[in-house]
Amino acid sequence: MCFGSKDKDKSTDPAPKPASVPQSSSTIAANPKASMPQGYAPPPGPPPSRGQGQSQSSPYYAPPAGPPPSHHREDYAPPPGPPPSDTKNNPFFNSSSGTEYAPPPGPPPSHGGHGDSQKEKHQQQQQQHDWQTAVPDTALLPPPPNFFSGFDRSPANNATEEECEAGESWCAQYPLYGPMALNPPAESAARAGNIAVYAPPSFAGTLTRLRPGVWSVSSPRHGRDTCLATYPPLYHAAAHSPLVTGSRNNKKTAYYEVRVLEPRSGSGSGSREISLSLGFAAPPYPAFRLPGWHRGSLGVHGDDGHRYVNDRWGGKAFTSPFRGGETLGLGMEFCPQAGAAGRGIRVEVFLTRDGVERGRWNLHEETDREQDLPVTGLEGYHDLCAAVGAFDKVAFEVVFAPELWRWRGYEG
Repeated sequence: MCFGSKDKDKSTDPAPKPASVPQSSSTIAANPKASMPQGYAPPPGPPPSRGQGQSQSSPYYAPPAGPPPSHHREDYAPPPGPPPSDTKNNPFFNSSSGTEYAPPPGPPPSHGGHGDSQKEKHQQQQQQHDWQTAVPDTALLPPPPNFFSGFDRSPANNATEEECEAGESWCAQYPLYGPMALNPPAESAARAGNIAVYAPPSFAGTLTRLRPGVWSVSSPRHGRDTCLATYPPLYHAAAHSPLVTGSRNNKKTAYYEVRVLEPRSGSGSGSREISLSLGFAAPPYPAFRLPGWHRGSLGVHGDDGHRYVNDRWGGKAFTSPFRGGETLGLGMEFCPQAGAAGRGIRVEVFLTRDGVERGRWNLHEETDREQDLPVTGLEGYHDLCAAVGAFDKVAFEVVFAPELWRWRGYEG
């Protein structure tokens, strides 16, 4: 609120405060409804809302004498006997004798109604949740492939890189032969074990035929790597393939043995390294390379006990190194096998030592796609010859005649 105009009041003095108005009794009585006469007193007696029947002597209401109408003067007692619901609806109560029935002997109907005991029920529940049935016994499954078993180098002997490259160049120049036509004389000679062994001109050792199916070989100290080739092939695809109609037992096993002539040590275990390798190869194969190092070949090497399948590096762990005086055998089994692509051939390779099988592997086992090379030439669609490798000083006999083998599991 303003107390003067801007033109009229130009004084700098503060605005005066409003004057106080003294209050009096006349001011309070200004509102006639809020006024009350002096000395007011309530009328005598209770207020009219308390009722007409109240006595003048008691200012409070008193209830009438006696219990309320909803209660009787005598307490209520229940009738004798059990409640009706226990006699009419209770199946275990005998109304005539007033006693309860005893339950029938034995388990309730839900636990034996069909003749099954509690033990049988428990066994059924165990069978429903028997994990041993749901999970197969892994001991019966084949061992998983060891993807990390390959070696970059052999722990025993290794060829030079130049020799490896020369072997690869030779294989590129001379591709694998196709299967030869069926030759009855050659097939008959292979069945009888009358196999010929050939050494390359570079071989500095000796090769002697002792009798049909038995050859003696000796390699000098510091001799070069040499692969001895054989003919006729031990596996003739045209005659021995399990896919050929009428093949005997629908299965073919190609096998031969080698007797190491190195003398045993005094302990009988043989301590000197055996410079020998047993293998198979699809012809042609470079004669200056050991079996298993290039395409179409496999081998087990005696200096380190590793197996090689088209492997120019260090092979894979397989057996212990060969010993002097030991008889070793290498075989390949060819069996028919049905697959998604039709009929095929299952090939397994096994090794025997002194007439007892000491290990085998499936040629088509799971392999490392980046490190392992193809097994082309070994799958049963090419002819396969025995391939015996010699290096450094070693003497041995190669036996192809089945009647002279120490292993007795041959089936032809």
